[in-house]
Amino acid sequence: MKPVCLVIGAGAGIGGTVGAHFAQHGYHACLARRSNQAGLNTLVANIENAGGAASGYLLNAVEPDSIEQLVSAIETEVGPIEVVVFNLGAQIGDRALADTTYKAFEMGWRMATFGLFRLAQAVCPLMAQRGKGTILVTSATAAVRGNAGQHSHAAAMGGRRMLCQTLNAEFSSQGIHVAHIVVDGAVDAPDTLGKMLGEERFQELRETRGMEHDGLMLPAKIAETYFHIAQQHRSVWTFETDLRSFSDRPWWNH
Repeated sequence: MKPVCLVIGAGAGIGGTVGAHFAQHGYHACLARRSNQAGLNTLVANIENAGGAASGYLLNAVEPDSIEQLVSAIETEVGPIEVVVFNLGAQIGDRALADTTYKAFEMGWRMATFGLFRLAQAVCPLMAQRGKGTILVTSATAAVRGNAGQHSHAAAMGGRRMLCQTLNAEFSSQGIHVAHIVVDGAVDAPDTLGKMLGEERFQELRETRGMEHDGLMLPAKIAETYFHIAQQHRSVWTFETDLRSFSDRPWWNH
C-alpha cells in the first residue's frame, strides 16, 4: 500500500504540482479542489499517465463536515494519510475597511484558519497514533505583513501562521512535522495569478518577468521544496520557510 499525500487546494499551480511530485516519488496523491471537475480529472490523468497513483475529489472546504468526511473516506478507501498539504487560498481581493462586509471577512477566516483547524482535528489523532505524519501549510506574505485593503486576508493568514505554531508545539513531540511555508511572491500559475489578471495580462507578465527571466515562482520548483521538507529527519525539521524569486524584494524590505 502506497503512503498517501492529501492535497487540499489542488489547482493547476502549487497544489496540483506538489501532488504530482509526491506521486512521482511513490505516494498516492489524493487531490481535492472546490470546483472544475474537468481540470481535476486532467490532473489525475496526468499523474496516472506518468506511472503514478492519484484520486480526485471535489471539496467545498467551508461546508460543515466536508474536510472531516474526506479524511475519513481516504483513510478507509485509499490508505493512511502520511502527508497533508493545506494549500487552500483565502484571498478575497483588495477591499477598504468600509467595503469589507462581515461575511467577506469571516469567509477569509473560514478558509485560511478554521479550515486548517478542522483538518488538524481530523488528521492529527491518526498521525499521532501512528507516531508520524507531516502537515505542510501554504501561506502568504499576508501572514507576516498586513497591507491596506487586506483586512480579511492578513487576519486570516496571520491566524493560520499562529495555528501552525500551536500545532507544532503540541504535536512535534508525537512525531508530526508541521511546516508553515510563506510564498512571498507571484507564482506562475494559471488557476490563481492567471485568473486574477486575466489571460492577456497574465501572458504579458510571463513574457516580461517569467519564463527565462525566472521572476515568477515556478510550481515545479516549489514542489521540490515541499517534498524536501516532508523528507527531513526529525533532528533538523524546518518549521517555517519563505520562498520568492531572486529578483523580488522580501516582505521585510518593503
